Amino acid sequence: MSVGYVAVQWNRHKRVYDACVIGGILLYVGVFFSVGKALFAPPHAISDEILAIRALGTCAFLLLHVILCIGPLARLNRRFLPLLYNRRHLGVATFCVALAHAALIIGYYHGFGVVNPFVSLLTSNTNYSSLAAFPFELLGLIALAIMFLMAATSHDFWLKLFGAPAWKRLHMLVYVAYALLVAHVALGILQTQRAPWLAALVGAGVVVVASLHIAAGLRETRFDATASPLDGDDGDWVDVADVGELRENSGHVAVLGAGRRVALFRVNGRVYATTNTCAHQGGPLGEGRVIDGCVTCPWHGWQYRAHDGQSPPPFSEKIPTYRARIVGSRVQINAKALPPGTPVEPAVISEHADG
Repeated sequence: MSVGYVAVQWNRHKRVYDACVIGGILLYVGVFFSVGKALFAPPHAISDEILAIRALGTCAFLLLHVILCIGPLARLNRRFLPLLYNRRHLGVATFCVALAHAALIIGYYHGFGVVNPFVSLLTSNTNYSSLAAFPFELLGLIALAIMFLMAATSHDFWLKLFGAPAWKRLHMLVYVAYALLVAHVALGILQTQRAPWLAALVGAGVVVVASLHIAAGLRETRFDATASPLDGDDGDWVDVADVGELRENSGHVAVLGAGRRVALFRVNGRVYATTNTCAHQGGPLGEGRVIDGCVTCPWHGWQYRAHDGQSPPPFSEKIPTYRARIVGSRVQINAKALPPGTPVEPAVISEHADG
């Protein structure tokens, strides 16, 4: 967090995650290579270099689909949150696989002439006006550059330096890279390998990614429409939940209106309210739990004290807090956020309200 940075703060979860990623990549490449050797036997054998290029390229493309699906899946079902926890590790691994794919291509197709390989790559095909003969390699190169930018800035040092909003916008470029790679595949391998099943697989991948994002977006939109401002003399208070909906030491997300969300936490018979947005990467705090007395973000484990929104020492991050009250059995929140780190009295749950 704010105290210092190390290359990677390894823990058991990260070790298991990374071991699964590396093992999965090696297994995929190995199986692809073995099947390719078996299917393309002499006299129609494919060289080892070509098989390796195809194995790494398809592996990177598949991993990018997985990365893009994790986010909406985690919004639709919390059981996918463990995959989100170290998604940046998966992103760096995807870049490394894509880089190996690109290095093999440049070396195999452009590395044996008198012209610099990169110059050869950029100048050997300039048919930009032809769809069938378009230099699709350039699209892959631009996508690789974007992936490098994201991999190089994946550490929390850059997140802290840029600030969460700017860092998030930078990493939204993954969708640009994805679009470029879909075009790279469509104008490249699908122009020479016209098997219907191959085009169907690429199309299915695009449909799955788009459908999950649309479904998650619609779910969030419907949830934001559930806000219910109170009538009365004090219009700043919003009815957000029933006491019975709140579980001990667990979060609950509620809507204040205009797309603003608040996180409610029930701790020892008291209700606290903070912003739903984690200061780290905007994670949904209300989907997390109270661990060791601190609100804990479900995305990456950042923690804040429920009563004042401050991270426990020695950390210094702060989030806005809200005033809460209980009327009957209903929890009401004052829609005016207090400055980050402001202490606030909790709403005490009576036995009658909890009944």
